[in-house]
Amino acid sequence: MRRSQIIRVLGFPIDLGADRRGVDMGPSALRIADVDLKLESLGYTVVDEGDIQIRNIEVQELQDAKLKYLPEVAAMSTVLAARVKGILDDGHFPLLFGGDHSMSVGSVAGIAAHCKEQNKTLGVIWIDAHADMNTADTTPSGNIHGMPLAVAMGYGHPSLLNIGGNFTKLDPHNLAMIGLRSIDAGERELIKELGVAAFTMFDVDRLGMYEIASRVLEDMSRSVDHLHISFDVDGVDPSVAPGVGTPVAGGLTLREAHVFMEMISQVDAYASLEVAEVNPILDDRNKTAEFAADIIASSMGKRIL
Repeated sequence: MRRSQIIRVLGFPIDLGADRRGVDMGPSALRIADVDLKLESLGYTVVDEGDIQIRNIEVQELQDAKLKYLPEVAAMSTVLAARVKGILDDGHFPLLFGGDHSMSVGSVAGIAAHCKEQNKTLGVIWIDAHADMNTADTTPSGNIHGMPLAVAMGYGHPSLLNIGGNFTKLDPHNLAMIGLRSIDAGERELIKELGVAAFTMFDVDRLGMYEIASRVLEDMSRSVDHLHISFDVDGVDPSVAPGVGTPVAGGLTLREAHVFMEMISQVDAYASLEVAEVNPILDDRNKTAEFAADIIASSMGKRIL
């Protein structure tokens, strides 16, 4: 499958899934970092479709402390799912700018709906410090940005599970998680129960990123037709990406992240990408968005030589 040369950028400036404010400005920070110019220099046509408008916290009421701002998250995730599905149905590459990681509830649902119609198998690589596999029963915070992977695999509130259609969006065997170093007890149990390929930072230290990437991408190339990358910038070390709401020390280095994304660009099935959790309020002169822009370019074919 030849990757589409038309990239459609869509911003999803949601901050309802997280406690720390400012991540709603992530899409703007990524645009300021000239992602479009970097991709156009590689030969792509970039069409920026702007942002999906989301009502902010100040005009909403918190109804459930275990599922914070659920009605708006569900409603806007439904909109995102439809938009993403439409981009893929047109044969184009969706590049999604977050927003907190609750965005993946909608993005993965839309991709899965497209794959279901086209009889494709969806695979997801999740680069993140956190597992994002909590439910209302296990969450310590009630923040939905800690739940999207659980939702994708069929665990969560019905209003989230049914976005994009009433079916399980992701087979756990077609998921790989990389960069983990902050996992809640309930998430740990679910990871083991489902047999998810989960690579912690201990694994990165022990095996090296090239070995992990080789294993994961070889498995994905054999088993999936559509590979989606969900890149939470807190997957890398805070020294590289300080502008995140939930930083965890000891993350991926700049080169480890680039190695993985450069290798992803060689995978024919790679067909969608989202970048989550860029928070310019907590950043240092847009350093995190600049890093993310370079990561995006690496995933689309940029090379040192």
